[in-house]
Amino acid sequence: MGESRTDHDRLFKELISNFFEEFMLLFFPEACEQIDFRNVRFLPQELFTDVTGGDKHEVDLLVETQLKGEESLIIIHIEAQSTYQHHFNERMFVYFSRIFQKHRRKILPIAIFSYETPRAEPNSYTLTFPFADILQFNYLSVELKKKNWREYIRQENPVAAALLSKMGYTNDEKVEIKKEFFRILIRLELDPAKQTLLTGFFETYLTLNEEEEHKFKEEVKAMEPKEGEKIMEVITSYERKGIELGRKEGIEQGIALVAQRMLEQGKDVEEIVTYTGLSTEKIERLKEEIRNEN
Repeated sequence: MGESRTDHDRLFKELISNFFEEFMLLFFPEACEQIDFRNVRFLPQELFTDVTGGDKHEVDLLVETQLKGEESLIIIHIEAQSTYQHHFNERMFVYFSRIFQKHRRKILPIAIFSYETPRAEPNSYTLTFPFADILQFNYLSVELKKKNWREYIRQENPVAAALLSKMGYTNDEKVEIKKEFFRILIRLELDPAKQTLLTGFFETYLTLNEEEEHKFKEEVKAMEPKEGEKIMEVITSYERKGIELGRKEGIEQGIALVAQRMLEQGKDVEEIVTYTGLSTEKIERLKEEIRNEN
């Protein structure tokens, strides 16, 4: 299923913003051990002109945090890349340089590649002369299509569940992957807003045709009763609300629910804008609706 860059960026931003610690734990456990997740703040997106192509791009996600036992702040820059871009490694270096120039802090850069076809992606940018090595810039990376989805189905991790849809699999495995996604989802016992976000993400990237969907539901019904019934309850709840899983409306409803919960917790509008990607006007309308209900 194709998607615009904006949709892709928004989906990945929502997933990682809501489950930042789980994302780091899943792919970068050594870094996760050192990060103080009690002090995490999502910074506004930076808009840079791409010197390699002349286009303007927003940095996908900037996270301000600390390392355990250290007082100084660090920044984690996460860039989600859905389509191949020549000299992407150079762009990562340019972003790193400009973020450092503005904030003057340690920066941990991370690239997430979600191409439909696996590629050999570099994770560094070098600048050398025949007589001297000038620069060796490295960044962490995740190439999702090179991940075997079966290795992630036993992890109680919402990011693992959502990203099963972007890992390496064959068409014959799609029904099985969807079953495993819902198995993880019901084990996690998340609130409805986060369930909607995860399901919307998953269904955007992995869709079943009518025959596959029928097979999926039949196999769910044949599961151990308690497990199968819970999965069908989740599916039925979406259908009862008139939401077709994975459609844009479902994803937007999940984002709106997250914003609503943050408003109810007394979070600032600016913080919610940064966290959810919703407009200030949309959040102010939600705020007014909550006030009227009360």
